[in-house]
Amino acid sequence: MSQAVLEQRLKDILSSDPVMMQVLQGTRELQLPDWRVFSGAVYQRVWNHLTGRAVDYGIKDYDIGYFDADTSWDAEDVWIKRFAAHFEGPLSEQVEVRNQARVHLWFPDKFGQPYTPLTCTDEALPRFVAPCFAVGVRLETDGEISIAAPFGLEDMFNLTIRPTPERPVAKDWDRIITKLQARWPELVTHR
Repeated sequence: MSQAVLEQRLKDILSSDPVMMQVLQGTRELQLPDWRVFSGAVYQRVWNHLTGRAVDYGIKDYDIGYFDADTSWDAEDVWIKRFAAHFEGPLSEQVEVRNQARVHLWFPDKFGQPYTPLTCTDEALPRFVAPCFAVGVRLETDGEISIAAPFGLEDMFNLTIRPTPERPVAKDWDRIITKLQARWPELVTHR
């Protein structure tokens, strides 16, 4: 399928989910700079749709990346508190907001690999451990969902998980695969 067809399928899946739309609309309302919802909140919804599972099966949180040149913890904490106050119920604890301008400060200690500073949120996506994870979405002011997917959407829609090219394989790759295949045995993996 063409990229345009896959993008429309993704938009249809996301826009038909009231919780995802609440997250997208709420994030847009808060006017977070240069933001995207990415990771499991996106690819796991697609996998659930393709495999006939409940829309929120396996989804534990909503990762929201944004970019603000102020790399202080205090500045990021302001946004974290705003989001917790903005969303009600379980969403207030499930929405995880992180400044992508700060990742290079903590990534080497947490993952044991270097991480050069980013200049925008979308630059983070090619550094995700698998192409199917490297998909970010945003609800634009005109109501359209924009998509950033540096490796395309084919892996996500083909239930394929493989290491991201030109990036070291994640140290915990086998654990990641085992955990995902326990929930979605239909996944095809490559190393």
